[in-house]
Amino acid sequence: MQGLRFSTYTGSAKSTFEKLLEVFQELLLHTSGDVDEAIDWLRALDQEYDLSTDDYTIDDFIEDLKKKGFLREEIDNPDGPGGLSMTAKTERAIRHRALEQVFGKLKKTQSGNHTTKHSGPGDEISSDHRPYQFGDSLEQIDMGQSVKNAYQHSSPDDFSMSQDDLVVREQFHKAQLSTVLMIDISHSMILYGEDRITPAKRVALALAEFIKTRYPKDTLDILVFGNDAWTIELEEVPYLKVGPYHTNTVAGLDLAMDLLRKKKNSNKQIFMITDGKPSCLHEPDGSYYKNSFGLDDYIVGKCYNRAAACRRASIPITTFMIAQDPYLQQFIEKFTAANKGKAFFTGLNGLGDFIFQDYENNRRRRIN
Repeated sequence: MQGLRFSTYTGSAKSTFEKLLEVFQELLLHTSGDVDEAIDWLRALDQEYDLSTDDYTIDDFIEDLKKKGFLREEIDNPDGPGGLSMTAKTERAIRHRALEQVFGKLKKTQSGNHTTKHSGPGDEISSDHRPYQFGDSLEQIDMGQSVKNAYQHSSPDDFSMSQDDLVVREQFHKAQLSTVLMIDISHSMILYGEDRITPAKRVALALAEFIKTRYPKDTLDILVFGNDAWTIELEEVPYLKVGPYHTNTVAGLDLAMDLLRKKKNSNKQIFMITDGKPSCLHEPDGSYYKNSFGLDDYIVGKCYNRAAACRRASIPITTFMIAQDPYLQQFIEKFTAANKGKAFFTGLNGLGDFIFQDYENNRRRRIN
């Protein structure tokens, strides 16, 4: 009997090395790049879940990591001899994995820039045509369509072409975008036994990798904010740790705006990853005003003022809220409304499942 036979899809088979590498990359994110600690965790998980096999042990995996360029041995390690550290290859792999985890379901688009609605002599050729106008370059003329137009009104024995037959392909400008990525590293990101910094780093890495791979001509600056705010390099993100800091959201926004003022691009935006609890301000006299209990009206009011200032400067803020506390989410909602920006609300374990709030277009939907 002939016909189709269906069976359960099992997916492509992964080698033991590939399976262990996925777990190991996740552990590196949790340990803030501490390779030795990640290996200890991996051995503990292996004892409990039998991740390795008799033919391929954890020691074999570590040797393969070194051979394949994922790890290197530190000769002058301040913590003692025999230390291992991540290589640039591992850092790139972690960013790529974060991109797949967070944005894996996004449809592929062309790499490059952001297409605008403005037509004319631009960067991207479209399929739209319009009549030739004085000043259009010869390169814009669609000769095939123009000749076709001429044939339609000419006789077989008397072919002629006039200016009315000429059509040009529309071209659209591609806009470059300057982005500042803000990451909250305050103590509340690990408060009450909740690890909020690891999913925050994962989102930050995914956003950075998304921008760098999809839009390589864009600019990207990264800053972290605690009691104060300062810039860091992309390569430092996997190693970020929470400090004994309060949350000075205002300082982060002020630094972000300073960075964007220096950019020549007219299109600018801010991505902010936080648990949504501002608790600190840097006063003009150099002192710090701090209040960790709930949401302080004085601090919150300053945050709303900065959000409105960004709106007036045409700088939208997209907030990734890494917490589910209702009163903190209400603050982010009001903050985002003041900016007319966007917000993604997610828990600690649901980075692929966002609640998306677009205050500019008054839309709210779930993204799975």
